[in-house]
Amino acid sequence: MEYSSIKDALTKQSGKIKIRGWCYRERGSKAVRFIVMRDSSEIIQCVFDKEKLSPEIWEESQKIKMEASFEVSGELAKNEKAPTGYEVQVEELKIIGLSDTYPIAKDFSPEFLLDQRHLWLRSRKMTAMLKIRSCVSGAIHKFFRDRGYYEFDAPILQPTQAEGGSTVFEVKYYKDKTYLSQTWQLYAESAIFSLEKIYNFGPTFRAEKSKTSRHLSEFWMAEMEAAWMELPELVQTSKEEIKFIISEVLDKCKPELALLKQDTAKFEVMLKKDWPTITYEEALKILKEKEKMDVPWGKDLRTIEEEKLMLHFDTPVVVTHYPKEAMAFYKPEDPKKPGTALCFDMLAPEGYGEIIGGSQRDTDTKKLIEFLKRDGEDPEDYKFYLDLRKYGSVPHSGYGVGVERVVRWICGFDSIKDAIPFPRTMLRFKP
Repeated sequence: MEYSSIKDALTKQSGKIKIRGWCYRERGSKAVRFIVMRDSSEIIQCVFDKEKLSPEIWEESQKIKMEASFEVSGELAKNEKAPTGYEVQVEELKIIGLSDTYPIAKDFSPEFLLDQRHLWLRSRKMTAMLKIRSCVSGAIHKFFRDRGYYEFDAPILQPTQAEGGSTVFEVKYYKDKTYLSQTWQLYAESAIFSLEKIYNFGPTFRAEKSKTSRHLSEFWMAEMEAAWMELPELVQTSKEEIKFIISEVLDKCKPELALLKQDTAKFEVMLKKDWPTITYEEALKILKEKEKMDVPWGKDLRTIEEEKLMLHFDTPVVVTHYPKEAMAFYKPEDPKKPGTALCFDMLAPEGYGEIIGGSQRDTDTKKLIEFLKRDGEDPEDYKFYLDLRKYGSVPHSGYGVGVERVVRWICGFDSIKDAIPFPRTMLRFKP
């Protein structure tokens, strides 16, 4: 008999099965032991009845503690009291790997679980997250490839900053120094003159001195860049992408969402609605009139402003035309709305805040140099980037999706640290 996953075994509902996995929990008496086995697909209760087993198998079953790995074969039987409604009446047992006393039990602090992350990944919560994260990743690749985008890889070691010099990680590079990538964007802009429509899924590094539930020092970003694209089309593409991601997760990960106690109905309703686009000025007006928050024009929206704003929406919202002075050097001023940039953020409801940031790209070399100098940068360091404006420049745009922020929102987690296998923050770089 071949091994099957627990999920596949459960679909049989009766008959002989052969499964393997790890001890999720165990209890018993002198006459019978109940060991819940888990694998990557599901859990199932294994029943060891002393009267029906050989003395050797019964003695072996006593060695199984939490997280021991083992194989069993036996008869599948319905039992409504069992965790998944069925159990295995064990006939054969083979222990693969014994387990020491497992250090994780109930009611441990979040910090302890982060210290034990290499083991906590085995938990059902983390397993569900990892499956949803994998689904989100697959959806991103499918979304862009089905629309004719090419995957393009940019270097992780980069000689310049793109999102603020104070948030770069400096790296010794032989006799020189370089930085870990804040974004693929500057290099992606060179590739749109070749491939026109490109995307990427890769690691990103920001040395932000932030301890909030929304920030990581190392995270994954799914970025896109397209020639001939301007802000309205860019915003529409971003909405379509997030809707596609949600639909894929609903289709493939309903058991995981149920385990995380996430209400799938709210996402299903969300998919049927039009997601609003408002300007920065309109956002300030909502905050002032409905939340009595007088945010001065020119100030970027912080976490608290985003949370208050999203109390008035039940779908993601796109906010466009932030103040040019508060934006990165490559975001152009809108000639129709002086003082504002052709840019946007997408904010998720329920307090999850920004999940996407993007913009048209400035094609005016003089303006780029002006704002590089404003940021204390030497334009000579950006010669390759400025060259792109000299040889057949075209309108183009792009955005980046914060993968962990999307996963956190879909999973309903309090902290972004639960949306990545091994979080790296201002205060944590191991295990």
